Amino acid sequence: MATPLSDTPLSPLKTVAVIGLGTMGTGIAEVLARAGREVVGIDISEAAAAQAVTALETSTARAVQRGRLTEQERDDALARFRTFTDLRAAADADLVIEVTPESYDIKQQVFRALDDIVRPETILATGTNALSVTRLAADSAHPERVLGLHFFNPAPAMRLVEVVSSVLTAPQAVAAVTDLAIELGKEPVAVGDRPGFVADGLLFGYLNQAAAMYEAKYASREDIDAAMKLGCGLPMGPLALLDLIGVDTARTVLEAMYAESHDRLHAPSPVLKQLSEAGLTGRKTGRGFYSYEAPGSSTVVADALTPLAGAAGATGRTVRSVGVAGSGTMASGIAEVFAKAGYEVVLAARSEEKAQAAKARIGKSLSRSVDKGRLTAEAAAETLDRITPAGSYDAFAEVDLALEAVAEDLEIKQQLFATFDKVCKPGAILATTTSSLPVVACARATSRPQDVIGMHFFNPAPAMKLVEVVRTVLTTDDVHATVREVCAKIRKHPVDCGDRAGFIVNALLFPYLNNAIKMVQEHYATLDDIDAAMKLGGGYPMGPFELLDVVGLDVSLAIEKVLHREFRDPGLAPAPLLEHLVAAGCLGRKTGRGFREYARR
Repeated sequence: MATPLSDTPLSPLKTVAVIGLGTMGTGIAEVLARAGREVVGIDISEAAAAQAVTALETSTARAVQRGRLTEQERDDALARFRTFTDLRAAADADLVIEVTPESYDIKQQVFRALDDIVRPETILATGTNALSVTRLAADSAHPERVLGLHFFNPAPAMRLVEVVSSVLTAPQAVAAVTDLAIELGKEPVAVGDRPGFVADGLLFGYLNQAAAMYEAKYASREDIDAAMKLGCGLPMGPLALLDLIGVDTARTVLEAMYAESHDRLHAPSPVLKQLSEAGLTGRKTGRGFYSYEAPGSSTVVADALTPLAGAAGATGRTVRSVGVAGSGTMASGIAEVFAKAGYEVVLAARSEEKAQAAKARIGKSLSRSVDKGRLTAEAAAETLDRITPAGSYDAFAEVDLALEAVAEDLEIKQQLFATFDKVCKPGAILATTTSSLPVVACARATSRPQDVIGMHFFNPAPAMKLVEVVRTVLTTDDVHATVREVCAKIRKHPVDCGDRAGFIVNALLFPYLNNAIKMVQEHYATLDDIDAAMKLGGGYPMGPFELLDVVGLDVSLAIEKVLHREFRDPGLAPAPLLEHLVAAGCLGRKTGRGFREYARR
């Protein structure tokens, strides 16, 4: 009778078999070989096995050129990698990592065959990111030795590894692969068995929503991708990322997630099915959401959907002076941006003192830019001279563009727009910086709704390049054209979107943040593991809980409520844990406690 794994002291994982030598399998093999492990690469295709050897030779040669490997280390790593086309080559492996296509049938065939080939104490790991590890384990002769080991692409560069336990997995197996991951220079995150695990569980819901947004023709693919890169600091836009991952792969992952969650946010957007079935699966075929130079290329080429550069549109209005209403961080940041670009700016607040204080804040910001060498002292002085503080909105009488940056409260904004309507000259453009309220509701507070538009700047306004330009059904073409021209003059990137809750960025960002909260609420993963997973596995500049505490939990809850109210989707209902923290006054960094505690300043 075979000795169960739980009773067997595990030997070090010196020999590792990698089954499936596609991009991911080859990358994992490289990581292992460079870390001193004997690697048995197995693929039923001789061509794939040969290609893996070539890929490893190319990749390690590049590492030598960059000074990351010596010639001797390269030779040693290549000598440790041997390829085969027969599963029996895994017989002496201490660990087998399966990276075959995302199909239960294929993976189960592999695991059943391995039961008759490897030693009873050999650990079997699946690289799946969508299928049930528990189901694969249950079909194995030794379910206690089966677990998930989810690397991220490209495996040599990405530091995250999700170690996935089923209820059947022996703790020794988890400990052994966790230690291995650390020795490989990776950051292991322990997670339970559910589709998508942590990183993909959060990432694919967001990607799906972006695909649905594109399918609804709410915004162009270029604007959706630019909005998320510039508004959130992401390395890639969601549609470009879907092309990289593979539209068919994304659809498979989402199908698995939806089968478990029944959350409409995980139900694959129909456009994913249409593209998949047409063979337009992304970079690997040369066409997906974008068109590429050749199959496998990362170079995007123009196609029928590419916007024409400098295409003639409506003639805009002349804007020489700008009025900014408000005295907070956002108002002063926007005033600074316009003044730097050469516009005369009237900065108006509810009192002269507040307006002067806002101008003083701009002076400090400009001084910091001078200290950092980003601005000359002369340019800073000229910028500050262009800003006129005012204690009354009557000072907006002659401005060409009046822009509000006051509290995110519809009643307050509507009152302000009614004031703009009275004091601003005919033909002046009236803009709101709202991030979640209906722009048309502000427009209806005036007698000239055709002149009203949304200009959603991101905080801090001087640093963030994105402006969401929000047209209502009443906004005229020349107002829209003018605002886009103004964005170019103040060196911001405008993206067009319609007047619905969240616009592009918040409509995609906040459901992702809400789903992260649900993971903690359900005790699926810890704050630290989720933050680490999204930074290391998704390339996010901040983890979701770091970001929530910076944004403010009260602000986040208000946006979640607006999205839920607008779209009526149960999946968008704010997580109860978020509501409880806000009710307790734990609002994030500004109160010293949110999801984490902070030292009081």
